[in-house]
Amino acid sequence: MNSIKQNITQVINEMALAAKKCGRNVDSVQLLAVSKTKPVAAIEQAIDAGLVAFGENYVQEGVDKVNYFANHPAADQLVWHFIGPIQSNKTRPIAEHFDWVHSIDRLKTATRLNEQRPATMAPLNVLLQVNTSGEASKSGINENEVIALAAEIATMPQLVLRGLMSIPQPETDYDSQFAAFKKLADLLEQLKPHHPQLDTLSMGMSGDMEAAIAAGSTMVRIGTALFGARDYGSQA
Repeated sequence: MNSIKQNITQVINEMALAAKKCGRNVDSVQLLAVSKTKPVAAIEQAIDAGLVAFGENYVQEGVDKVNYFANHPAADQLVWHFIGPIQSNKTRPIAEHFDWVHSIDRLKTATRLNEQRPATMAPLNVLLQVNTSGEASKSGINENEVIALAAEIATMPQLVLRGLMSIPQPETDYDSQFAAFKKLADLLEQLKPHHPQLDTLSMGMSGDMEAAIAAGSTMVRIGTALFGARDYGSQA
């Protein structure tokens, strides 16, 4: 069984190959380690191997990890991303502990995060989650709602809109994967004239990373390929 360090090296090599295929520099794509349900010992190994960005889905588990690593020697370099669904009664701990939020799909959520972000902290980097597949069971706003929500967030001083995120329905063939990601990339380009600070497309996981990078992803979310299968019995 590979170590976490070996897994990280393998994933980075795969990212580099995918970037080379489409004429991109691998440095333009960030590896976000999805550490949900993983113990702090696994995250410590990932930090020792050079990773600094970690994504959490569950609020209390994520907050506990942020607090645990607050005194770590690399604490100033660590960047914590909340990537899961957001319940209205959980916005305060997210606003008070995380650096990024990927899953905003309602004005109410954005408003609460803006109001609850401490003034002593830098504004919260946020992404709009877009339902590019049109699945009723999937989180995210419809494509035709993005422009209006982006305009509302632009007025909120404690939030900085950085881009878009999506979790398309699983597809096994490259062309279908690419088409879904291209939708999100095109949508970001439509927004940029009004929001020139937009620079982030959070899209792509282990099974569709190559297509996501080819479509313009700047951040791929990888969990199992780094840490192994998730243990949902440890969910906080």
